Amino acid sequence: MSAAPRIDVGLRSERGPILAALMLATALVALESTVLATAVPTIVADLGGFTQFPWLFSSYLLTQAVLVPVYGKLSDVYGRRPVLVFGIALFALGSALCALAWSMPALIAFRAVQGLGAGAVLPMAQTIAGDIYTVAERAKAQGYLASVWGMSAIVGPAVGGVFSDYVSWRWIFWINLPLCALAVAVLLKAFTESRPSGPRRPVDRAGAATLAAGSGLLILGLLEGGQAWAWVSAPSAGVFAAGATLLLLFVWVERRAAEPILPPWVFARRVVLTSSAVAALVGAVVLGLTSYVPAFVQGSLGTTALVAGFTLSTMTIGWPLAAARSGWFYLRIGFRNTAMIGSVPVLAGTGLLTLLDERSPAWQVAGCCVLVGLGMGLIASPALISAQSSVTWAERGVVTGAYSFARSIGSAVGVAVFGALANSALAAHGAAGSGPLEPERLADAVAPVFVALLVAAVVLAVTAATMPNRPAEPPDPT
Repeated sequence: MSAAPRIDVGLRSERGPILAALMLATALVALESTVLATAVPTIVADLGGFTQFPWLFSSYLLTQAVLVPVYGKLSDVYGRRPVLVFGIALFALGSALCALAWSMPALIAFRAVQGLGAGAVLPMAQTIAGDIYTVAERAKAQGYLASVWGMSAIVGPAVGGVFSDYVSWRWIFWINLPLCALAVAVLLKAFTESRPSGPRRPVDRAGAATLAAGSGLLILGLLEGGQAWAWVSAPSAGVFAAGATLLLLFVWVERRAAEPILPPWVFARRVVLTSSAVAALVGAVVLGLTSYVPAFVQGSLGTTALVAGFTLSTMTIGWPLAAARSGWFYLRIGFRNTAMIGSVPVLAGTGLLTLLDERSPAWQVAGCCVLVGLGMGLIASPALISAQSSVTWAERGVVTGAYSFARSIGSAVGVAVFGALANSALAAHGAAGSGPLEPERLADAVAPVFVALLVAAVVLAVTAATMPNRPAEPPDPT
């Protein structure tokens, strides 16, 4: 690959204002995933509805996922900027409504509105980075975006605690409004785009509706199975049956659509399929660590919530560091080989997790998370960039949306599998349904989850080995 005139990828470069706006937009969504964790007791004390509060997270994750492919297709037709601005505006509207919520059901509904906006923000930020940076530069740009998650993992819980303890939990949402306005202002001023000329076909509304409804029911069943209802029950069977029916209807609709939401070539191109499979496994592994490492460190090892949060944050610190350097690897040895190198620390980190027990020090858990984060930076970024590099501008939104959607599905499946394993282990030790668990019982419950994470890491390594090593980058109309 010939060397092109290099412009530094950074906040002080020519494209720095655009990158800053993308980072700010990403930060809004990333913080919203962590900031409520420490504010839940205060919110419940104010609004009530203790048994309903898990839906504050489920409703946000559910609506964030279901429209991602639709947003990707819309961006290929109408451009990235209008879709991203719409997503930020919808996120701001949801934030304002959350700040005004008068009950727990209202707050849950308004969190869903926030999620609908967030579903446009993340894939559009990644797509724009793929548009404005070359293949050689994208790794560093994605590293900047990934670093936002690392900072959010540390800052989010602290901000939520400060607002809920010293001001009001409602300011967790009010603070989003000026930040959204700033992100939109910078985008409108600094970012312009040129779309390929030609007539625009109408977007497939029937496909968008059936995909959103079908995938939403599928994710709902995975998130709430074993929680709101038993896996083997009428509600569970009804949700999954309805979701499967709508997805089959979606396939039928797409075959007849002039401008399908997910074109047939998405399922025929090896690079897109393998990158999406990698994304799903990345989502499952990350979700497992995020859900169970803090509980293990705090409950089994007897540390504080702060120490438990810091232990997990080491993963999100190592990730952007490796992601920023992944370009150096894949430009020299290829995408597949880079991902295979990243598989080694992921396998090592998840393997070491299976050796932990209630007598292990917290720094060992942190070390495992560092290894996983470093490996993920060398897997996730090359997988996304290889898929983006294989298509033109007019297809990049669909590809990025498919990648993000697959990661959401992987996270939902991870919730279901890991939760079932933990509950089965508790039942086997006679602790299911009891109050606070003893450290040994909690360690017993988390142990099969850590083994499942190792299995998922092995499958991830095998899947990464099927990626094309050097997908060619087509001419870009822009």
